[in-house]
Amino acid sequence: MPVTVSIPTPLRGFTGGRDAVELAGTTVGEVLDGLLATHAGLKRHLMQDDGRLRTFVNLYLNDTDIRQLESTATPVSEGDVLTIVPSIAGGRPAVETALPKLAHAEVLRYSRHLLLPEVGVEGQRKLKAARVLTIGAGGLGSPLSLYLAAAGVGTIGIVDFDVVDLTNLQRQIVHGTATLGTSKLESAKARLTDLNPNVSVETHEARLTSENALEILRDYDIVVDGTDNFPTRYLVNDACVLLGKPNVYGSIFRFEGQASLFYANEGPCYRCLYSEPPPPGLVPSCAEGGVLGVLPGIIGSIQALETIKWIIGAGDSLVGRLLLFDALKLRFRELKLRKDPDCPICGTNPTIRELIDYEAFCGIGAEPDYSGLEISVEEFRKEQKAKGDDLVLIDVREPHEWEIAHIDGARLIPLGQLPDRLGELDGHAEIVTQCHKGGRSMKALEILRGAGFGKVRNLAGGIDAWAERIEPGMARY
Repeated sequence: MPVTVSIPTPLRGFTGGRDAVELAGTTVGEVLDGLLATHAGLKRHLMQDDGRLRTFVNLYLNDTDIRQLESTATPVSEGDVLTIVPSIAGGRPAVETALPKLAHAEVLRYSRHLLLPEVGVEGQRKLKAARVLTIGAGGLGSPLSLYLAAAGVGTIGIVDFDVVDLTNLQRQIVHGTATLGTSKLESAKARLTDLNPNVSVETHEARLTSENALEILRDYDIVVDGTDNFPTRYLVNDACVLLGKPNVYGSIFRFEGQASLFYANEGPCYRCLYSEPPPPGLVPSCAEGGVLGVLPGIIGSIQALETIKWIIGAGDSLVGRLLLFDALKLRFRELKLRKDPDCPICGTNPTIRELIDYEAFCGIGAEPDYSGLEISVEEFRKEQKAKGDDLVLIDVREPHEWEIAHIDGARLIPLGQLPDRLGELDGHAEIVTQCHKGGRSMKALEILRGAGFGKVRNLAGGIDAWAERIEPGMARY
C-alpha cells in the first residue's frame, strides 16, 4: 500500500531534489526502511547508530506525532502522509496593570485598529502598555519588529550584536544601504522610531547567554524568537519556561518555514517538540543553504500576528500547534503538539531548574579534532600548480552555486550525492574537499574518510576564502 513520505527542504539533496517519495509498507517502520534502502544518504540524518530515530527529528503520520501513537510500529494505510519534521530555530492579556490612555494623534494613527471590535480602544491600550522582546534584528526580527512598531506596541526590546552586511539586505528589510557597516541595533532603532515615534525601542547589544538571559527577558511580557542557531533557541526556550513567559517561535530555511507559540503554563515548550539538538553542522544554516528573501517576511509576520493576538487576548493562539509553510507550493499545514510529561524543563519532574551551558549542550566545541586535515587556499594553490591532476578538488556545493563561481579544475559532486558516487573516485587519490565556506566540505571529508579514503583534506574557508585571497575578481555570495 503506497504511503507518501514528505521530504523537507534540508533533506531533499539526498532524494534527488524530490519533495515526496511514495513507498510501500504496513507500518511506519517498514516505510522508513524502504526510504533508507532507496536513499541511503538519509540514514545519518534520521537514525542513530543503534537504529533508533534521532531525537531532533520528528515524524508525523498525517497530522499526529507518531510518539503519540505506536511510534514506528504505527500501522499505515494507503493514502497516508508521513511527514519528516527536522529541527531548522486563545490569547492572554500580557499586561494586567493600569492601561495608558491614547493621545488624540494615536487615536488617528491606530484608527483602523480601533474600528475592529476585537481590538478597539482597550486592545490598543493593551498594545501601548505591552513590552515585547525580539531576539535578533535579522531576517525574522525585521518584519516582526516593523509590524509590532506599526501596531503600537509600547516598548520593543531588541537583542543583537551584529552589524549590517550587504548580504543581509535581500531579506532584512528593517535595514538599508545607508546603514551598511553599522550596528543592527542602531539601524533597527532608527527605522522603528521613524515608523512610529510613540514606540520606545530598548536595545541590548550583547550575545544572549546563560549569564544575562534571565535578566534581559525578565522585564518583558512576551518573547519573540528570531534566532538562527540552536544554542540560543534552547536558551530562549528554557529562560521563558523558567520565567513563565510565552515564546513566539519561528524558523526558516530556503522555501520552508515553521511557526508556533510555546507557553509551558498552557502547553508544550520547544523541548517538547525537539528534546535534543542535531549534531553541530548537520543542519545547514541559511548562509549555507540559502533562503528566499520574502520567506522571513511571511513567518515573521505570523510571529507578529501571534504576539499581537496574545497581547489583546483575541482569537486562538498557536499554543499546541506547529504551523508549516511551503512557499513553493503556497501551502500551510498544521500539526498538533502535545506537552511531553518527560520534558526535562516543563515536564512532570523537571531536571533543568536553571540555565545551562547551551553551546556544550548543542555540541559546540566538542567537534572532532581536524588538526592536519585542513589546507589553506594559499597552500592549495601551490600544491595545485605542482601536482596538477594528481590533486583532486571535489566541490560539494549545489549546481546552482557552481554556476555562480567555481575553481578551475574542480569536480562537482553535491554533498547529498556523495555517498552514492564514491565509486567514481580513486581510493588512492589525494583529495581536497571544498564548499562555500568549509562546513559542508568538512562533512564530505568525514564521509570519505569513513569510506576508507586515506588522503583527504578540507579547503579551509572554501571558495569564499579563495575569492577573497586568491582570485579577487571571482563573484562572492
